[in-house]
Formats: sequence, C-alpha cells, structure tokens
Amino acid sequence: MTALLRSFLQTLTGQSQPAATETPQPVVGQPAHSVKALTLEIAPNDPLAIYFQSSPGTVELERLHMDSPALRVLKAARVKLVVPLVSQGDLIGVVSLDQRRSEQDYSSDDRGLLSNLATQAGPAVRVAQLVRQQQLEAQARERMEQELRVARLIQQTLLPKELPALSGWDVAAYYQPARSVGGDFYDFIYLPDGRLAVVIGDVTDKGVPAALVMATARALLRMAALQFDTPGQVLAQVNNLLCPDIPPKMFVTCLYAILDSASGRLHYANAGHDLPYAWSGAGATELRARGMPLGLMSGMTYEEKEKMIAPGESILFYSDGLVEAHNTRREMFGFPRLGGLLGGHGGGASVIEHLLNELKAFTGPDWEQEDDTTMVVVQRGKAKDGGEPGSWETLATFSVPSEPGNEREAVQRLAEAVKDLNLPPARFEKLKTAVAEGTMNAIEHGNQNRPDLNVEIAVRVSAARDALAVRITDHALAGNKQMAAATPDLDAKLAGLQTPRGWGLFLIEKMVDKVNVISDETHHTLELILALQGDGHAQ
Repeated sequence: MTALLRSFLQTLTGQSQPAATETPQPVVGQPAHSVKALTLEIAPNDPLAIYFQSSPGTVELERLHMDSPALRVLKAARVKLVVPLVSQGDLIGVVSLDQRRSEQDYSSDDRGLLSNLATQAGPAVRVAQLVRQQQLEAQARERMEQELRVARLIQQTLLPKELPALSGWDVAAYYQPARSVGGDFYDFIYLPDGRLAVVIGDVTDKGVPAALVMATARALLRMAALQFDTPGQVLAQVNNLLCPDIPPKMFVTCLYAILDSASGRLHYANAGHDLPYAWSGAGATELRARGMPLGLMSGMTYEEKEKMIAPGESILFYSDGLVEAHNTRREMFGFPRLGGLLGGHGGGASVIEHLLNELKAFTGPDWEQEDDTTMVVVQRGKAKDGGEPGSWETLATFSVPSEPGNEREAVQRLAEAVKDLNLPPARFEKLKTAVAEGTMNAIEHGNQNRPDLNVEIAVRVSAARDALAVRITDHALAGNKQMAAATPDLDAKLAGLQTPRGWGLFLIEKMVDKVNVISDETHHTLELILALQGDGHAQ
C-alpha cells in the first residue's frame, strides 16, 4: 500500500499505528477498532467475489444481502466499508474499514477519496504480487535444480564404473537418460561362486522420483543377490520389499540374469521387462520368461529360464526407450526393426554404435529423446582352432570360514575335486601350495580374519581338458588394489628382519602357469591357471 493511502486510512480511523494492508489473496477483513488485515479467502464462486469484480468503488456491506460465506465473516468482523482492488479485470484484494472510533459516518468525500486511492493502489498491489510470485518461482527452481544435482550425483555414483573383465567374453554398455536424471539402470554383481549377475531395470517415471526408486531397487537387488541362489528368488525378494514403500502408480521392470562364464550358461528371470535378444548372425531370438513388474503386488513368483550361449553368440539387454522412440511420422522404432538389425550384425560391443546410428537415422536430426535409453551387450568369444575359449566344466565349488588354518581344508577339498585328472605329483604339490597361499591371503587380508565371512573357491577344468582353473574369492575389506609380485628379500626373512609371510603373488606365480586378478567394489578374486598339457605339464 502506498504511503498516501496508509496516511488516509490513519486519518479516517483516528489510528496512529500502521494501517490495513492489502494481501496477495483476494480477501481481507477488518476486526473492530483495528486496522490490521484479515486473512479471509473469498472463493471464486462466492457471490461476493462476483459482485466486487463488477462493482468498483466503495461498497457499504450493510446494504448487501446475499448468501455469501465471505460476507457473513466480514459482517461479523464489523467491517463497514469495502473497496475492491481490481487490476485488469481480476479481483486481487480489498481494502476494508470498520466503524470510526468517533462513531461518525464516513462522508461522501471520504468514500470518494478512498475509491480514488484504491484505483491507484490496485495496479501497485498487482505488481507487488507478480514480483513476489516471480521470487517464489525462482526459489522453487533453485530448489529443484539443487535436487537434480544431488539426484544426478547419486545416480552417477550407483552406475557401474567399470565393465566386467571376463576371459573369453566381451561386455559393453550404454546409458543415456532423457532428463538430467532417469529411471533406467543397469548393474553387474560378482557372486561369491565366481558367476556374474547382469541386471537391467526401468522405473516407470523420470526425473528425481524415478532416480530415488532406482537407487532403492538397485540396493535391494544387490542385497538379495547375495542371499538367494536363483534369479526368480532374487526378484521375488526384491518385489516383496519394494511393495510396502514404493510411491503410488510407480513400479520397476527388471531383467535379472546370472552368467556362468565358464560354461556359457545364462540363468534368467524377468519382472515385466523388455525381452532380451540372442543372436549369432542367423537371426535374433527373444529370451522369454514371465513375471510381474516389481512393486505392484507382493507374493509374486517369477519364471526361470536357461540359455546356453554358444561361442560367437551375443545377448542384448535393453530398455523401452530404444524400441519406443518415434520418428516425425509418430512411428515407433519397434521390436521387429530391432530384431532384424541384430540378426544382420556380427554382435559384440560394436552393435551398440550400430543401433544408435540406426536410431538416429530413423528419428531424424530434430528428434527429442522421450525416454531413457539403456543397452547392455554380452558376447561369448568365437571358437579358435576347434576350441571354445571360456568353455569350462565346474568340478567343485565350496567355501571355508575366514579362520587361520582353514587353508588346509581348502587344499583337501581341492584334492578331492581334481583326483580324476591324474595330475603329476610335482605339479599337484605346486598347485596345493598356490591354493594354500591364496586362501591364507584371502582370509587374512581380504576378509581380515572375520569368521562370519567365507572364502569362496571354485575349481574348473576346460572342456578340452588342457587347463585347470581355481578361483579364490574374498570380500575385499582391505580394498581391491592388487600389489605387484615383488621379489622378496630372502636373506632378510631368514635373518628375522622381515616377517616370513608376505611372499604373496611372487610365490603363487611361481607355482602355477598364469594368475588373473578380478575385482569389483565388493569382492576380490584370484584365478590360478594350471596347464594340463604341454611341455611344462609334467614338471
């Protein structure tokens, strides 16, 4: 309110304190013998609001008779005069006055002056309202931008930082959200027995809400993956945990698969996600499995299927942002187009670039991405010289608690697993030494002697019976960085100047033919390879 209007109201009412002020709402009232504003909201369909819009100037409430809730409140507050504040045809507030303390009536000059000042005050109040609205909108945008920055940081942190390095396999991934943050996600989970879980999911929304649900789903999947053995069990557990807390009208589609890189076996279950494709140049085939999306209804079960991935064969996991992309004619990219493109491609990581180029050509240069787009490709290496790289038979999988001395149990279990291979005694003794050292390192360093954590061991032989592989997996409590196999100072150790322990990889590498180190954020795996054929086999 302008200073002139405030001074006028003080003169009319005989008050020296601040006079009544307009509020951003189209309401005010006036308590008896005071000039502070009432916060009374007048509904748009209230007859009083309609009357004020059509009747500029001073209004005596005593003369008004209508069925109006706002009018009854104003009369109860002993409001006598009301001047509507109208700007561009909109009622933006009112100025209300009660009975003067002198109990004299307001003169016609008083009413005229009040009307003139209200006419001038209306636009000023409107400007003030607009400025305030802009300030509130700017604050809301800043809060939203801050939320997006936090959500984007969280999502970037949760997505895999590195692709799995599997001997005989090629893994590639692509992720592009439609907004700053999205609801798509993918993940790779190293399981204790040496297998790899491949996950792709899609939350039915975009932006911050989808990103938060995505983070929750990912955490639940990782937890369930270590508790349950099969894909169906994992999805059922995550579904039951999501249902009570997921926001209304939201759910998660998810494909969960477990890859045994040694045998090529893919064990999978599907919670309402787009069907993966398998192909090797002779046409693409959908991998079907039934199951409801996660978070819709508790107590669901999920069908499990298996697929043996042949050498040279590829698997594509993807989200609906790929197949549901539209061109300028509102045609979808579609499943038939995707399947045809895959069947005519050799597979591997290059298929992602191929599909993106085809998508760009289909949608045109002015295409605005409507949904998150995610792709994961897994390809098994092609056969060489009649062999099948990565083709292994599991002889045994077992675990030992992380307690000193349990390396002896690991060696005993190893001996039982390989007894039919008829290893030369000298080679067998070297292998036992390497496994014992690797198990002790896993107990002491990887699991830090915690008996509640197990060391997982898998023993495998190649399909051609020309190589033996032993994988020793711990929980990487000391980190995943593997030190180089430094040559120990033998004299210092014999003199007692250094601990007799600490030979580490140096000793292990001298006992076997090859050592592979595989690490992720939760596990560390040492893979020992022993040749079963060749010049060094009998040594």
